[in-house]
Amino acid sequence: MNQMMALEKTHPREGLWQVEAPVPEIGPDDVLIRVSKTGICGTDIHIWNWDAWAAQTVPTPLITGHEFAGEIVDIGSNVQDLALGQRCSGEGHLIGKTSRQSRAGKFHLDPATRGIGVNEQGAFAQYLRLPAFNVVPLPDEIDDDIGAILDPLGNAVHTALSFDLVGEDVLITGAGPIGIIAAAVARHVGARHVVITDVNPDRLRLATHVADVVPVNVAGQDLAEVVAGLGMSQGFDVGLEMSGNARAFDQMVEAMTMGGRIAMLGIPAITIKGVYGREIFETWYKMIAMLQNGLDVSGVITHRFAARDFEAAFAAMKSGSSGKVVLDWSQA
Repeated sequence: MNQMMALEKTHPREGLWQVEAPVPEIGPDDVLIRVSKTGICGTDIHIWNWDAWAAQTVPTPLITGHEFAGEIVDIGSNVQDLALGQRCSGEGHLIGKTSRQSRAGKFHLDPATRGIGVNEQGAFAQYLRLPAFNVVPLPDEIDDDIGAILDPLGNAVHTALSFDLVGEDVLITGAGPIGIIAAAVARHVGARHVVITDVNPDRLRLATHVADVVPVNVAGQDLAEVVAGLGMSQGFDVGLEMSGNARAFDQMVEAMTMGGRIAMLGIPAITIKGVYGREIFETWYKMIAMLQNGLDVSGVITHRFAARDFEAAFAAMKSGSSGKVVLDWSQA
C-alpha cells in the first residue's frame, strides 16, 4: 500500500480534512507503525478551531494527532530492540540531542523539541513514522484503547506524583479527562480524601464513575462546607490544578492547609510555572506499572468512533460533555 487515509489540517481555517496521503518512508533509526486507535486531545481541538496559538504554531498542510496505539510493521536498519508485529504506543515529543537539558537526561525540557501532529506529521493516519527511540512497547494487559490515551495519562501521572499522596487530602480543580485520571491515580496510590471541582455536571458525574472521589460543582456548592463535611479541619494537603482557570486557582489556594503543596498542569494567566507535560520516559514506566497493578481509567473513554466519522468525534469532544474520545483506524 503506497497511500493511506489521514486527517490533515489542509487549510488555515476551522476543521480537518480527510485526505489520501503517501505512507511515510522510514529512515534507518525509525519504525513504521500501523495505527489502530487514536485519542483526540485538547491540543487537537485548538488545531481544529484554528485559534491564535494554532495559527502561530502549526504549519499547513499537516497530518495532526499525537495520541495513538498501533503495531510495528517495518523497522529501520539500525533498530535492534524492537520487533515486527510488536504492539506499541509512543512518545510524541521528538527531542533534540544537543541542548543542556537533553544531555542531562531532562528530555521533556529540551527547547528543540518538535511534536508529532503539531510540528511534524502526526498519528491521525493509518500509518505513522516514529523514531525507534520514542517507541513505548505495550504489555498484553494494556489494550489499544488505553494505549491510545497513555499520552494524557502521563501528564496526569506526572502531576499527581509530584508530591507524596499517601494519607493526604487532595483537591483537584478541573474535571476534564486529565483531572479525572489524576483523581484515579491519587486514590490508587493511597490518598485519603480526593475532591474534584468543576462547573460542568456531566464531567463531575464522569469523575465519580471513574474514581472514588467527592465531586463539587463550585457554581452551586460551597467548597468550604464540603471540606467541613469531610471532617477536614485545616484544608487540603495537596492541590492539583488542572483547569487553567485563575478563579479556580484562587479557590484552591484558599482551601489549602498551611504548608500545603500545589502542582499545576493547567496554567492560568498568572506568573507561576508548573508541571510541563510528563517526564520522558520515567512517567511512561510508572503509569504502565500502575495499569498492570490495577489502576483502571478505562471509564474516562466515553466515546468511540470510526476514523471516517471524525467530524462527529470532534463534535463530541467539543461538546464539553465527553471524557476521552477515541478514533478506530481499523474502520478508516
